[in-house]
Amino acid sequence: PPPRRGAFNETEPEAPKKEECAVITLLARLLIKHQGDEGAVRRAYGVLCGAVGICLNVLLFAGKFFAGLLSGSIAITADAFNNLSDAGSSFVTLLGFQLAGQKADAGHPFGHGRIEYLSGLVVSVLILLMGVELGKSSLDKILHPEAVEFSPLVVAILCASIAVKLYMFFYNRRLGKKLGSTAMEATALDSLSDSVATSAVLLATLVGHFTGLKIDGWCGLLVAAFILWSGISAAKETLDPLLGAPPTAELVERIRDLVLAHKTIIGIHDLIVHDYGPGRMMISLHAEVSASGDVLELHDEIDNVENELREKLGCEAVIHMDPIVTDDGLTQETRQRVAALVHCIDDAISIHDFRMVKGPTHTNVIFDAVVPFGFRLSDEDVAKKIRTAVRALDGNYYAVVKVERSYT
Repeated sequence: PPPRRGAFNETEPEAPKKEECAVITLLARLLIKHQGDEGAVRRAYGVLCGAVGICLNVLLFAGKFFAGLLSGSIAITADAFNNLSDAGSSFVTLLGFQLAGQKADAGHPFGHGRIEYLSGLVVSVLILLMGVELGKSSLDKILHPEAVEFSPLVVAILCASIAVKLYMFFYNRRLGKKLGSTAMEATALDSLSDSVATSAVLLATLVGHFTGLKIDGWCGLLVAAFILWSGISAAKETLDPLLGAPPTAELVERIRDLVLAHKTIIGIHDLIVHDYGPGRMMISLHAEVSASGDVLELHDEIDNVENELREKLGCEAVIHMDPIVTDDGLTQETRQRVAALVHCIDDAISIHDFRMVKGPTHTNVIFDAVVPFGFRLSDEDVAKKIRTAVRALDGNYYAVVKVERSYT
């Protein structure tokens, strides 16, 4: 199965793969110890990539600023300051990894992992600000076009910048996926947008030299639009976990398989995954067990499941036992018939926690109904339709139904 979000895959060989950059691999071998605390290894990679990003972006700023002065191109000068802001973004990423790696304390019992998401959000905001500023400068250049000076040195600096930014994009994306870091993936998107921006600047310089067309401002405007799109995409990636995004389908399936591998557990529902930052996850769920089983034995089995989830997924798990009747034919048959009736209302509805309580005048049929978010019917309409369907099934049946949502 895929590694959990935020986990460093220590089983990967240390030899560099084709898509992994040689410099980062070499520095990692020299500076990072791969044995020991997984969080420390992850933090070391984040700090290393942030430091490399600062150095490369400062060098690019110096080169492009000189090229901008030499050519008189506002697009090149703006691109230079874009790289200077990228150095700040790399510093934010580095600082985010350092702060996120702090241990839990009394004020933050779940750790500081979400700081990494916040650092990714800051990087996204910097991308958006740069896109806006570049857009303003480009509009001014369109209204007041000027010829751009051409020289082989300027072209060489721009080509080198494109190559360096593509290199930064690949290593940040590679390690971002490896570490499950949204901040690093946002930085990778920033590097890609920079390479596209510089390519447009280079194109404007070449077209202006060979044709005399003054498209410097128009190319800058297109670059600004691309940067804004990248910033919005990066912001969404970092906002989702902060606001509470659902777990991936792969993680849900992995949890389900691990829990249901224990034969005493019949089914699970009400699964909730709490994300407190990369590598910091808590799980709560309800496990259905036989009502006729021994309570102490079932409790011991639940403890085993919680320990297994902790060992294999690196998460803290809290499991609530839901006893269900498994040796009563009438209950089993009624549950199947009610489930079929519910599906007739809508296939998206499912039921759980089914039980029957007989009384002197009628039988209460008690269960929960799960509907998706944004369902076409209100909760009260769903409950009303279900009560009507159960009453039609048997006049002595009264449905006591609770309508709820799924968090996965």
